Amino acid sequence: MSARTTLTSLSPEDTQAAGERLARTLAPGDVVALTGELGAGKTCFVQGLARGLGATTRATSPTFVLVNEYRARLPIHHVDAYRVSGPADMIDVGLLDLIDADGVTVIEWAETIRSLLPDRTIEVIIEGLGDDPRTITIDLHGGPEMAPKPPDARGAAA
Repeated sequence: MSARTTLTSLSPEDTQAAGERLARTLAPGDVVALTGELGAGKTCFVQGLARGLGATTRATSPTFVLVNEYRARLPIHHVDAYRVSGPADMIDVGLLDLIDADGVTVIEWAETIRSLLPDRTIEVIIEGLGDDPRTITIDLHGGPEMAPKPPDARGAAA
């Protein structure tokens, strides 16, 4: 994959195949940040990624437990930040330790905790809902969407 790749997915199987393709490029310590609307296919992408790393357990959304772990060629830490109120919640569950471990950390709803993500983060943006095709953009070096946002100067003083 080049530094930035855009794919079109016409089905859940295509979305899983995109995750599986990315998995072949992953190494210990990699962090994959997924963003997209509810129902866009983030967990579907992770299912393919986990399969591509050799996991025998099907990935499921860790929305209520925050972190699922899967055994594979590299340990997979599947994190869901949908229900967290901010970065402090993820620090409390040990996200920084997972990121620094020798597995792969995959984070759904990563935009909610972008300030915790290392510069080496691989960004995956999934766009599209329902029966519509998905556009999957994979940025191997993180992108402006994952960079910390500067404060809005317009709202600073009134």
